[in-house]
Amino acid sequence: MPIESLKVMLRDRRGCTRVRAALVILLVFSSLTSLYSQSRKSSKKVVLIKAATFTMGTAAGDVDRLETLYGVKRSDLFSGEVPAHRVKLSAYLIDKYEVTNRDFAKFLRAEPTWLPGRIPAKYDNGNYLKGWTDGKYSRGEAELPVTNVNWYAAASYCNWAGKRLPTEAEWEYAARGGLQTAEFPWGNAKADPTVANYGKSGFGKPVKVGSYAPNGYGLYDMAGNVWEFTADEWAKYRSREAEDPMAGANIFTSMNFDLIATRRVIRGGSWGGAPLNLRVAYRDSHPPNGSQPFVGFRCAMSAKTDSPR
Repeated sequence: MPIESLKVMLRDRRGCTRVRAALVILLVFSSLTSLYSQSRKSSKKVVLIKAATFTMGTAAGDVDRLETLYGVKRSDLFSGEVPAHRVKLSAYLIDKYEVTNRDFAKFLRAEPTWLPGRIPAKYDNGNYLKGWTDGKYSRGEAELPVTNVNWYAAASYCNWAGKRLPTEAEWEYAARGGLQTAEFPWGNAKADPTVANYGKSGFGKPVKVGSYAPNGYGLYDMAGNVWEFTADEWAKYRSREAEDPMAGANIFTSMNFDLIATRRVIRGGSWGGAPLNLRVAYRDSHPPNGSQPFVGFRCAMSAKTDSPR
């Protein structure tokens, strides 16, 4: 074989070897990047809240002070928070973000019985997923919190995701972010448009989840944006200490919605709310079939439950 031909073959082989090596490196890098991305996405889903005991609600003696502080002369706005009482909570996980339109669309693809027009009329007020078309949200709204969903749909979504709605006690403790006596998730500083989406922000609608700084537990939008459904029915607080309380029937094992007809507790305030609605202790109620543009939800789960979607 001519020496020149041999030189060309060697060059070609070395070139192929270099190409193969480059491809291997590229594939390894791509795999590592994918794994890192998946890990990051997984880590963004939920936050672990350790078992704790805390004081939930508001002392009766503080109601007059709150009326003065927020410039209202209606004790009934705060009476639902009374009395302050001790609550023991087991460890649990809670979503970092409110459930988005993108999230809910995945649920609809997996569970088409929850598409608009297919759910029983008794479970909704006629507003269910208003603004969606053929089970699809409007363009550009993927990361907005899903709204115009009723309590039944919210509970079903959480169940599909291997979770459940948070109890009211879990929600309040998580919203506090480790600040046991603070008024808001961010502390005692007055509400302003830099910390939450509420009436004064001027948007007049929900904004992308995670648009504001998280609280001390890394949870976003625990004040403002949309009210959030909890598992509990609306009921007065009891004064005695409670452990993992939840008012009303626990339907999360049977998912029998016929047991649920009473108003449910909502928390956190919304894009149209006042500063007093953003307080971690503030409570309000909502009918379970009440799909509205200012109510959404997030999910929670026992810390011992298998990993969620």
